[in-house]
Amino acid sequence: MFTRSTRRLRVAGIAAIAAASMVLTACGGASSASSSDASGSQPADGAPSGSITVLTWRTDLVEDGTFDTYKQEFQAKYPDVDVEFEGITDYEGEVRTRMNTDDYGDVLAIPATVTPDQFPHFFEPLGDLAELKTQYRWLDDKSYQGKSYGIPVNGNVNGVVYNKRVWDEAGITELPTTPEQFLTDLATIKQSSADVTPLYTNYKDGWPLTKWEDFRGGITADADYVNEMTQTDEPWTAGTDHYVIDSLLYDAVSQKLTEDDPTSTNWELSKTKMGDGTVAAMMLGSWAIPQMQKAAQEAGHDAADIGYMPFPAQVDGKFHAMTGGDYNLAINVHSQNKPAARAWIDWFNHESGYSESQEGLSPLIDGPVPATLKDFEATGVQYLTLNPAPAGKESLLGDIDKAAEIGLTSPDYRQKIIDAARTGSQSAQAIFDDLNARWAQGRAKIESGS
Repeated sequence: MFTRSTRRLRVAGIAAIAAASMVLTACGGASSASSSDASGSQPADGAPSGSITVLTWRTDLVEDGTFDTYKQEFQAKYPDVDVEFEGITDYEGEVRTRMNTDDYGDVLAIPATVTPDQFPHFFEPLGDLAELKTQYRWLDDKSYQGKSYGIPVNGNVNGVVYNKRVWDEAGITELPTTPEQFLTDLATIKQSSADVTPLYTNYKDGWPLTKWEDFRGGITADADYVNEMTQTDEPWTAGTDHYVIDSLLYDAVSQKLTEDDPTSTNWELSKTKMGDGTVAAMMLGSWAIPQMQKAAQEAGHDAADIGYMPFPAQVDGKFHAMTGGDYNLAINVHSQNKPAARAWIDWFNHESGYSESQEGLSPLIDGPVPATLKDFEATGVQYLTLNPAPAGKESLLGDIDKAAEIGLTSPDYRQKIIDAARTGSQSAQAIFDDLNARWAQGRAKIESGS
């Protein structure tokens, strides 16, 4: 069991992380209890009380004291609740492993690999989807059978974080509108300075590679792309979103426009490199902008060096960018203090100011648009949000993905593409042929019910 402390920071994943590759099943939790059955002592006035542990991927905000400030402000409103934070660097890997037990905090962000049909086994329902949609955006992704199990902490636009000073010094004056032009620009940057890594993948940490998946739908400006993906046997066919995304990654690596040794990358160091101009670009959500701006200032440069551009692809002469929720906060179905856990989630989304401080889109329908996206919007980019799956098919994409053994939201998927590109062991087309074959087999398996 994990002992509690006032503020814990788990700097590395647990040794048994090999188990993190497992697929979560219902054995991780028994049955879901309703909020009305939540345990934990409550004072006579009904105000939440007791202790809760909040798991977070934001280790930087644990280290710099930001979460201590949140705790003080929260306890000013709920003095009978004690909050403990546990910052986890390998959040996806460690939390997935801990979910084989009942001990995965009281409040946590839902790991990307948990499929909708598994939500009731691991998380407390937060309310009816239709009702919560009158207040929040981007709820469909973490809902199942009309119930919401997670509420996003903020929303993101997906694009490319880049150092404008580096691009300017390389003589690049226009944003790339095609993958080919983007690769040409990266090559120009490499030629202009041997000290700059044109595109940083963050291969070793893994999770940043999962952010490439967030571009799906934006390449072809198709909000139904994911739903249509479940109806085709060949998602990696020329012109599709996955073909374009993964071709760009493969080509950038094979053309040696990424880091020399991907196995030695480091997420925290990558922010410093972006800030000081030794990295030119990274594929990340808009949540990364303020972190890179801070890194630029700490390196003695101007925060305005950090820019944000759309993915280099256009439809009818226009960029399109997908918007969606960031990590979704949920309540552990085994929590002994669900009222206090829910109080934390509601306070965090409405009163903490987190989304504003991170320059993210507010999860609230009437929330503000961050100033850092003004230049991004000046490109004429059009925002899109993926349409939810049809009723009864919320888990279909995940079921096919699982049966195909691809792992669209797993780092392994694109790490394998990088490995093939840097070693030449497989061509991009050979990779896509294999992915299509496995996807078709996965679809057939799900359709047959086997």
